Amino acid sequence: MGGDAGLSWLAHPTPREGQLEMISACLDTLAKGGAHLASAPTGIGKTAAALAAALEFADSSDERKTIMFLTPRQSQHKIVVDTVRRINEIREGEKITLVDMIGQSGMCVEPFAGNRGVSFSLLCSNHRKNKQCKPWLTKAPGFERRILSDPLHVDELVEMSKTHIENGEKRQTCPWKAARTVAKEAQIIVCDYNHLFIEEVRNASLKAMDLKLDDLIVIVDEAHNLPDRVRMGMQRRLTPTMVRNAASEVEENLGDMQKVAQVNDLMGDAIMLKSWCLAVCKEFRLVLVREFKRMISQIDSNDEMLIKADDVLSWLNEAFDAVAAIVNQSTLTGTNSAFANPDTIVRLKMFKQILESNEVEIDEDGDNEPSAHLLAHLIDVLDRFGDGSALCLVFDGEGTAGRIVTHLLDAGLVAGPIFERTAGAILMSGTLDPPNMFADLLGLTPKMRGESIHPSPFAKERRPIVVATDVTTLYRARGPDNTKKIQQHIQAVVQNTPGNVAVFVPSYKFLEETFDDLYVPGVKKLVESKKWSKKDIAALLVDLEEAPKIGRKILLAGVFNGRLSEGVDYAGGILDAVICVGIQNAPPSVFQKSYGNYIKDKFGQTNHWRYANSQPAINTILQAMGRPIRAMGDRVLIVLLDRRNVDRTYSICYPPDIKMNQVSNHDGSGRFAKRFFSKVKREADI
Repeated sequence: MGGDAGLSWLAHPTPREGQLEMISACLDTLAKGGAHLASAPTGIGKTAAALAAALEFADSSDERKTIMFLTPRQSQHKIVVDTVRRINEIREGEKITLVDMIGQSGMCVEPFAGNRGVSFSLLCSNHRKNKQCKPWLTKAPGFERRILSDPLHVDELVEMSKTHIENGEKRQTCPWKAARTVAKEAQIIVCDYNHLFIEEVRNASLKAMDLKLDDLIVIVDEAHNLPDRVRMGMQRRLTPTMVRNAASEVEENLGDMQKVAQVNDLMGDAIMLKSWCLAVCKEFRLVLVREFKRMISQIDSNDEMLIKADDVLSWLNEAFDAVAAIVNQSTLTGTNSAFANPDTIVRLKMFKQILESNEVEIDEDGDNEPSAHLLAHLIDVLDRFGDGSALCLVFDGEGTAGRIVTHLLDAGLVAGPIFERTAGAILMSGTLDPPNMFADLLGLTPKMRGESIHPSPFAKERRPIVVATDVTTLYRARGPDNTKKIQQHIQAVVQNTPGNVAVFVPSYKFLEETFDDLYVPGVKKLVESKKWSKKDIAALLVDLEEAPKIGRKILLAGVFNGRLSEGVDYAGGILDAVICVGIQNAPPSVFQKSYGNYIKDKFGQTNHWRYANSQPAINTILQAMGRPIRAMGDRVLIVLLDRRNVDRTYSICYPPDIKMNQVSNHDGSGRFAKRFFSKVKREADI
């Protein structure tokens, strides 16, 4: 599929540089039912190109297909909605229909909407079950038709649901329910990764939308984040306290059931199952207390130790056996003999199902997931991945008694089968480089995948890169002298830059060490805090925009992978320079060692360091570097304060079209900045 295919769905009157190539490459892969990985930098218009390819493919398909656009950032939701609006303005004929959704709690209009996770789900479920949620009960077919009549950003959809007039009267309906109801009729659904890659969310969402995986054409934005997001979705924690709390929740639910049973004797079997589950929780906690004490005695307070999934399963089996012995002694009178079943799989499945179905009353001001559900999630992960080498369990001394954390080492075990079942997929990012690495990590076989790398349309002279060779954040080279040199580079660049400067560093500790005593005359310093909210970020952007108008400069300091380095686009030329300090390799840990060994075993020694360490670290820098480059008229100086950037280990991880200029001291970085800004001015947006 080549030529002009997809152009009729493009959001621009004329294609931008690189868009035709991206559309063509995506269509070729989609035609084979595969997943295309596009490394496409800012400026190419990759959102518009991906949508054009997906809409063309859907339109040419014999069966109806739905485009699911997945993005981790709500700001990107608006970009997708605005892009579809532009397509509808340009294109003749019927408008493209779109539904924009975020999590149920994020769209809720009830007072308990601030809760998250399972706690919100239970509150919502209880209100619906007890017929207390008026928006859920209110039908508003006119509002549902409005959602499909013209694309709405999710915030607009929620606000409109509060003021909608139906048959002459105000009817506030549940915006999440309305959106999910009409989603099956929409051509495009915009939502978070969780809707596809978290099993319980996927199953519930697709069922409610009357969709199947093979109905979907999937677009994944910021796809460089997907392997970590998938693996983090399988992370679970286990502590004796969590199991104790799970027992309390089960006991509470059991008490409610027993009260009902006094007037309805049809709950006998359910009560016996719940009694068995409670007994297992109590026995399991006793086993955990013993084992956690043993492990604590074997490690120092800051140490970790690797344990096996079989260890946890054996502790569960010990609890099962202890309860079975009680059953055989008839202590739990009338208990079903299945409780004494020696089959581990049968008992594990039954225990998990009872925990998952456990219902408890929770405080509307609370924000914690019920422990019974957390324990069920943990058992599910052990059951699914515990047999192989892809699951790493780490015990550490965190908390009062220690904890066990599960880490999935292979995102491909989750993502690969999902992509294989979809009608086709487009994965895109400015840092999806090299595409084959991400294909490997996501379980996309060579037969399934298509790959393309698109060069940046920005003129290189408008975004020069300078590497300082006299500093590094390599641990053994750190010290007061090295920190002082880093500070001098920052001061020199800020003093010779006409506008705002952003600096990104590897950690909050490093942020404190570098910026607590850093001073640049006449410059306002804003240092990122973990406590910052969305309102704080919004206010910061206003400050950055207003600073040049009043003759002020701002020095903004944040951490890699933080809110400022990935979650914010500094549009409108509000940053003149970006300084990236160091290379953020993952610190040594039991998990990191296990992950590296797994990568080595699966993808070979050659790919080991790059896949597990150097490429993720450089992609973090590339993300930070790209924050201020949003329009063709932008110009920005990029300064890398770590000599390792020019070493082959790391230099091969940068796109091949990147040229590194080198300076040997802070005077050099200051002079480079002065020359650049005297020669290159910001132009009006093109």
